Amino acid sequence: MPTSRRIFLQSSTAASLAAQTRKLSPNDKIRVALIGAGGMGTADANSARANGAEIVAAADCYTGRLERAKETWGAQIFTTRDYREILAKPDIDAVIVATPDHWHAQIAIDAMNAGKDVYVEKPMVQKIADGRLVVEAAKRTGRILQVGSQRVSSLVYQKAKDLIAAGAIGKVNMIEAWWDRNSAIGAWQYTVPPDASEATVDWNTFLGKAPKVPYDPLRIFRWRNYQDYGTGVAGDLFVHLFSGMHHVMGVTGPSRVFATGGLRFWKDGRDVADVLLGLYDYAPSAKHGAFNLALRVNFVSGAGETSGVRFIGSEGVLMLGNTVTVKRTPRETEPGYTLDSFDRATREKILAEYRKKYPEQRVVADSLRPNGEDQYAPPRGYNDHLDHHRNFLAAVRSRKPVIEDALFGLRAAGPALLSNRSYFENKIIGWNPESCQEA
Repeated sequence: MPTSRRIFLQSSTAASLAAQTRKLSPNDKIRVALIGAGGMGTADANSARANGAEIVAAADCYTGRLERAKETWGAQIFTTRDYREILAKPDIDAVIVATPDHWHAQIAIDAMNAGKDVYVEKPMVQKIADGRLVVEAAKRTGRILQVGSQRVSSLVYQKAKDLIAAGAIGKVNMIEAWWDRNSAIGAWQYTVPPDASEATVDWNTFLGKAPKVPYDPLRIFRWRNYQDYGTGVAGDLFVHLFSGMHHVMGVTGPSRVFATGGLRFWKDGRDVADVLLGLYDYAPSAKHGAFNLALRVNFVSGAGETSGVRFIGSEGVLMLGNTVTVKRTPRETEPGYTLDSFDRATREKILAEYRKKYPEQRVVADSLRPNGEDQYAPPRGYNDHLDHHRNFLAAVRSRKPVIEDALFGLRAAGPALLSNRSYFENKIIGWNPESCQEA
């Protein structure tokens, strides 16, 4: 059965749950359940808690993580291996979905059908067709869905957005973004607990719609290494770069995708690349002219872990990382001339005509061109992950839409997932970011 059809049928079962929702008063704590209690899910839950939410339940396929959840958030929280038991609870307001990628769409749709608001980790989906189902479910149910790529809530990225809109670097014509690493954990070599076994791991639930294979602890605890459950470098990191850049530029996505790379070092059984490069064409929009995007992720970088974005414009460059730096080098007002290869008479004629159009100017202090660097830094200790969860919880209360909703999430995930296809199939792929369809 095709994945999209399977998700639709399974979601109809979840829709039969009593989709009750609490009406929150200003003094009520938002009650949040975590589905997928690994490293990212735990960080998400802690960020929600730091913003005043109450963590009341957790679901995971590994017993040890459920025990850790009780140690972290209290023995009173409800824990289960079956996320549907969480969705059946009417006193839960929202869920955090931080499972492996292949479960994102199913659980997000089931949760919205059950009347829960959803914070789903990036990428929003593993398959583009499933993304359209998530968008439809969000519209139909009226639930809040926010994708977990925190750059969209970052004050640093908002500053970059404002500067570019104000013309700080002129017309943007190219963007370069990268995220390089050179460590085992950075390359997803996560720790496998010594008690991992078919007794402590619900293997069939973990597999879900993925191909049925014998139990293998590496596949659950290092799931990003496998196409069956993850989305590789593109889904883990390219999607962050797409999300932040789309927010800054106010664009919906590229029109063409091409990616290349290879498996250079981490030959540990994984079936995804550890070096990936992507090139993307962005068509003119109401806000910007056409530009090109170049992305790079390298898990074998001798420079260590570095990341950043460079917006290259006609009048300068904006560099975006933990701070925003603008370097301006305005274009010369005179085009200049090349005369050395011409005879004297021709040189004199050209120079005379040139000086009629561009008279020589005496240099004074007031005629010096602005050429310098400005840097904008957030307050010490600033954390955009906290801001992202704050924005989600505020939307749960107010019912006002979030920026990184289901459609935004699909438009960021779409070109990332197509990068994988381009790499594996060695071809350029057209994309319509408005309809989220291949072109």
